[in-house]
Amino acid sequence: MTKTRVAVWGTGNVGQHALAGVITDPTMELVGVWVSGANKAGKDAGELAGLATTTGVAATTDATEILALKPDCVVYTAMTDNRLMEAIEDLRSILAAGINVAASAPVFLQYPWGVLPDNMLEPIEAAAREGNSSIFVGGIDPGFANDLLPLALMGTCQHVDQVRCIEIVDYATYDSATVMFDVMGFGRPMDETPLLLQPGVLSLAWGSVVRQLAAGLGIELDEVTEKYEKLSAPEDFDISSGHIPAGTMAALHFEVRGMKGGKVVTVLEHFTRLREDLAPDWPQPAHEGGTYRVEITGEPSYILDLGSFSAHGDHNYANLIATAMRVVNAVPAVVAADAGIRTTLDLPLITGKGRAR
Repeated sequence: MTKTRVAVWGTGNVGQHALAGVITDPTMELVGVWVSGANKAGKDAGELAGLATTTGVAATTDATEILALKPDCVVYTAMTDNRLMEAIEDLRSILAAGINVAASAPVFLQYPWGVLPDNMLEPIEAAAREGNSSIFVGGIDPGFANDLLPLALMGTCQHVDQVRCIEIVDYATYDSATVMFDVMGFGRPMDETPLLLQPGVLSLAWGSVVRQLAAGLGIELDEVTEKYEKLSAPEDFDISSGHIPAGTMAALHFEVRGMKGGKVVTVLEHFTRLREDLAPDWPQPAHEGGTYRVEITGEPSYILDLGSFSAHGDHNYANLIATAMRVVNAVPAVVAADAGIRTTLDLPLITGKGRAR
């Protein structure tokens, strides 16, 4: 059996699980690992993945080394929230080198048309044409919980008036200070506007969700709108990412709405708490820690709640694995796909082939 040659780009919260997924997949051969920090350079991939195995593949900080390996696919899981233009250049160089990409970010590439300006989108599309390569970006959100699940339900409807995808999750154990404080603004003064809540950023990050759902319905949205509300911490407390002072942001609700003919048709909504007792009047998760909920108003109407669990951690840990493995398990389909930006609407159903044990 010819194995698919894969390199993993980034070994952080998501990347370490993606790396483990590639190493343990009998149909894949790990050929390279790119890391961002010198403290990881030279370490064996098995160690970085948290596995009791030695692969003989040492991590490098030199991107040209990875490109020179000419893998069939790069599993790209590097941090992008605070380095979007650098990430786009990463992806452009990988695709132009004739290497396919299965990635967890940047999330707007889940379905970028109508979301990204041409000056950001065209270099990626041009690189894919140049390299005859394809790219798929997914995860659990944006991704599985708000593309595959609602699309499957919509496929059983006589008509759909509105589809709403909701994340209701306690982020207390999500361990990334960059994301939690710098990007989302938790623990920051209430009068401060963090990166995520700057005008247009929510629509950039999750506009791909509402536009892809609309495409699944065969319609093109007139516009995408956004709104948010923040709640403060009643007293000081600590989370995995650090300290939350009293009076700073401790809960966030936002909504990205796809509009057609003056009606709200597709919606992405988040209710994010840092403690389960905060914002008691907001929707509560159906499962401890968090729920991904799909609500379809139509004929028939649906409410679907998805809970995630792990023998080795809580819901946030389980969601990191889900994000990583949505990408890794998509590798064969991405390699086989036509060149260009591919989406859930293009790829065949990813079934977890080879994952039985």
